[in-house]
Amino acid sequence: MKKRIYGFIFAAPFLLLFFVFTIIPIFVAFGCSFTDYNMMQEPSFVGFNNYKLLFVQDSVFLIALKNTLLFALITGPIGYFASFIAAWVINQLKFRTAFALGFYVPSITNGIAMSVIWLYFFSGDRYGFINNILINIGLISEPIQWTVDANYILPVVMIISIWMSMGTGFLVFLAGLQNINSEYYEAGAIDGIRNKFQELIYLTLPMMKPQLLFGAINSIVSSFGVFDIAVSVAGMPSPNYAAHTIVAHLYDYAFIRFQMGYASAIAIVLFLITFLLGRIVFRLLGEKGE
Repeated sequence: MKKRIYGFIFAAPFLLLFFVFTIIPIFVAFGCSFTDYNMMQEPSFVGFNNYKLLFVQDSVFLIALKNTLLFALITGPIGYFASFIAAWVINQLKFRTAFALGFYVPSITNGIAMSVIWLYFFSGDRYGFINNILINIGLISEPIQWTVDANYILPVVMIISIWMSMGTGFLVFLAGLQNINSEYYEAGAIDGIRNKFQELIYLTLPMMKPQLLFGAINSIVSSFGVFDIAVSVAGMPSPNYAAHTIVAHLYDYAFIRFQMGYASAIAIVLFLITFLLGRIVFRLLGEKGE
């Protein structure tokens, strides 16, 4: 402790804030999940009743769970790999800074604002960008109601989310690529590596494990935490709950119905799903001993 006292002093503000605003709320939510609590009365202990209702009687939650898992299964891997490929390609270009700015701008723009821009593309009238193109080339005769028809709402949200998610992951991967010492590639060329693909497989990916791990965790969290884009595109609730997610269900019970005990149970389920997936990613991409 004496040797590392200054390190602990510098880390203390972050550790204090992390403990107060992350660790304590997790335990509070876990305790509230076993109660019936509406913020107006004293919480009453109900045991596992909230979890029973969640998986047995709450059909809307099951729809939200299915939508969220489907959303994460598609958008997570696509956004992850697209971010890495874009970073790998742009890293080899001369004007990489300008391209990097173009890819990163969507991630610093408000999600709702970007959704409004995308709504022009998916407008349900004949003047919507996509409808106009499809009608002009003869693929459809009537405009498609992209944000009203339950068959199209979730794919539209997926497309917008993938575009929005690429910025942060792309920047992390680009930073990792630029930090790789060029001497490794020179040594690899001497040892028999002949093309960019072999460089990617045998040199780049093994040396980028920390960035790949961070990008995977970030992709999991963002995929399971989708909310504002879905609400701004399809409303809340969306038609036939087509874009209803776990976070939207949590928001409904926490801040509209004020059933905090039930909302805490939803939050704990979401936490456990993301935590377990995070551990799997750590096993796959983490170094031994971490």
